This record gives sequence, structure tokens and C-alpha cells, in this order.
Amino acid sequence: MGVFLVLCSVFLLAAAVPAWSEKHSLYYIYTALSKPVQSPGIYQFTAMGLLDDREIDYYNSKEQKKIPRQHWMKEKMQEDYWEKGTQSRKSKEQWFNVNVDILMKRMRHNESDVHVLQWRHGCEIEKEGSELKFSKGIDEYSYDGENFLSFDDKESQWIAPVDAALPTKRKWDNVPILNQYTKGYLEKECVDWLNKFREYGDEEVQKGSPPEVDVFAKRCTSDKTKVKLACFATGFYPKDVIMSIRKYRSPLREDEIESTGVRPNHDGTFQLKKTVIIQEDEKAEYDCFVFHRTLKEPIIIKWDGKCQDCTQESMMSMVIGVVIGVVLMLAVGGLVYFLWRRRHNAGQGSANNRSLDREIKCAHLNVLPKTAIEGSQPGSDSDSGKGSSDPSPDSSTTNSQEAVNLVTETSSGQSQPAEAQSLLQQSSE
Repeated sequence: MGVFLVLCSVFLLAAAVPAWSEKHSLYYIYTALSKPVQSPGIYQFTAMGLLDDREIDYYNSKEQKKIPRQHWMKEKMQEDYWEKGTQSRKSKEQWFNVNVDILMKRMRHNESDVHVLQWRHGCEIEKEGSELKFSKGIDEYSYDGENFLSFDDKESQWIAPVDAALPTKRKWDNVPILNQYTKGYLEKECVDWLNKFREYGDEEVQKGSPPEVDVFAKRCTSDKTKVKLACFATGFYPKDVIMSIRKYRSPLREDEIESTGVRPNHDGTFQLKKTVIIQEDEKAEYDCFVFHRTLKEPIIIKWDGKCQDCTQESMMSMVIGVVIGVVLMLAVGGLVYFLWRRRHNAGQGSANNRSLDREIKCAHLNVLPKTAIEGSQPGSDSDSGKGSSDPSPDSSTTNSQEAVNLVTETSSGQSQPAEAQSLLQQSSE
């Protein structure tokens, strides 16, 4: 029984890892802008060579010099290689400048906008048995990010996906020697250079770099009951890699998984992340399966079932709940105290009013008879005295007018808002 399980495990592992096909590529990419752009690192014309997606040489319209990007390129290639390469790049730069203008006029595009013409050509080889043979060649042009013209290597003719490219297609197809040269370069000369560069950079190019793999989960923002489980691999070179998220060791369907695609790192290596959304309380066994040609066996890392930000979010919810509870208790306590004070003050006010009424009645009994008997006259001391002791009919008006004047003076005296607005206008101008 034990032997049977071992054999089944070996069989399943072999089935999970498809036969690895060794591939290599050499491409050259030229990019031209219709006019200069005032942005650091953006040039009107650039050219670069890529061996297995790693930059090996570079040229731009500012320095106008082809330079190596790998130390082994600098060591292995002679000085005249770089001199001839520089002259070739300068010639292509002039060609691109002319053709960008031609395309803009053909497309009736405004010269005030920036337009881009790009050319990519090169080849790929694949290992068959013990030999590396030509796999495919690519020679294609794009304008403003859209396919414009491409070479069909098998049929030895150009393909025009847009009407604006038809004049160029007819012109180039009417020169058979040009198409023969293009086909010969892709299938023979490009492959020879690819193998030569791989031989020169054997230690770095062929050795490669293995991936570092991590598995983690985070709360799903769209649904708090779910988490997003992620499988992340980085630092691998070349970029071809096999990655899958598995449930009970069975790969999930591709339509269930979201992938970033293989992306470059700053150091020439690559990264890839795949994610899947699952229930937070799901107890299934998940793992991340990664295989790269630099590995003798696949990397398999199990998910520990933990969520990175779920615990933090739960603690935050608990803290918020406690704070809300304290606030409610204080609010209720404040309301009870307010009602008690209001009732207490009302009772005390009633007692004071009764006492004041008694005092007023007593005062009227003493003053009114005397005033009536003496007969006061307007302007007399008694009249003015009464006016000062009783509330004046316009005393409230006077106080309100003073308050209005104070507000008016304050608002008119505060010149800071106007000055601030002026400063803002000046700064914005």
C-alpha cells in the first residue's frame, strides 16, 4: 500500500509539471517620437537590444552612442563593434524621424500632439533534443501603440492590418530581394548572433536566477466575509515560469484566478503574482506551486490559513465599539444631569419669583401712594429716577445697536481674509 501511494505521488507530480521547453530570444526595439518631450529619461529616439528579455545594449538621441548594458558584452565585443553600432543607430534615427512625419501626414494627425513610431525585430529559438533551432522571427511596426505593419516569415510578405499601411505593404512586397533579406536575417543571422551572445554571457544568461515564493492572504475590500489569497514569486530569470494556486493539491481553474502577468524588476529579474478570492472561514488546504527551469524540483508552499489584516481589523472594530459605548454612556449621563439641573433650577426659580413678588408688592405699597399724592412732573428728579431704576423702553435697542456696531467694526476691521485672498490669487498666478 505504501509503495502504491509513493508511485501515485510521483505520477501526480510529473503530471503537474509539464515538459519544460527551453527557449531563448534576441530582439531589438527602436522607438521614435514625433517631437521632443520635456521629461527626464524620455528621448526623441531610443534603441535597445534584449537577450532573453535582459537589456544588453542601449542608444538614445542625446548621447548618440551605442553602449553595453552587460559587463560581458563590454568585455567580449571589440571596439569597432560599438563604433559600427553607433553609426547604424544614427542612421536609423534619421530614418525614423523622416517616417514619423510621413505617417503623421498620411494619418492627418495634428503636429501639436506627440506621436510614436516603434519597430521590433528579432528571433526566438527552441531546444529540440540536444539542439537549439529557429522557432520564429518577428519584424513588426506599430504607430501610437497600434499594430501598423508586420512581416509574415512563412509567406515572406508584409501584413497590413490598417488601410494606412497598405501603400507601404505594396511598396515593400514589390521588392522581392528586400523580403528575402528580411527572412534570411530572422532565420539565420539573428539566430547566429543569439547563440554568440548566449555563449559570451554563458555564466549569467544560462545559469539564471531561481524565484523566491511567498503565500499570504488579505481581507477582500468588496466583501468582508472573504479574503484574497495570493501567490507571489519574484527574483527569477529568465521570465518563463509555471505558477498555480492549488486546493487539496489540485490546480484551480484559470478563470477563477487573477494574474498580474510576468513583470520586470529593476535588477533584470522578473515577478509574478496570482490571486483567488475565497471565504475567510474556509478550512480547505491551499498551496502555491511554482516551477522554474533553475529549480531541480518545484517550490510548494502551503498557506497557513492566516489573514494579514483580518486580526488588525477585528481589533480596530473592538476598539471602535468600546469608544462608541463610552460615548453613549457619557451622553446618557449628561442628559440625566441636565434634566435634574433643569428641574432643580425650575423649583428654585419658582421660590425666588414668589419672594420677588412679595418684595415688589411691598415696594408698590410704600411708593405709589406717595407719588400719587405729590404729583410728579415730566423732567423731575422722581421721573428721571424712575427711568434709571426701571428697564428703559429703548435700553434693549441701545444694547442691540452697540452689538451691531461692534460686529460691523470687527468685520470691517478684519482685513486679513481679503489679504489672504489676494495672496492666494498672486500665488495662483
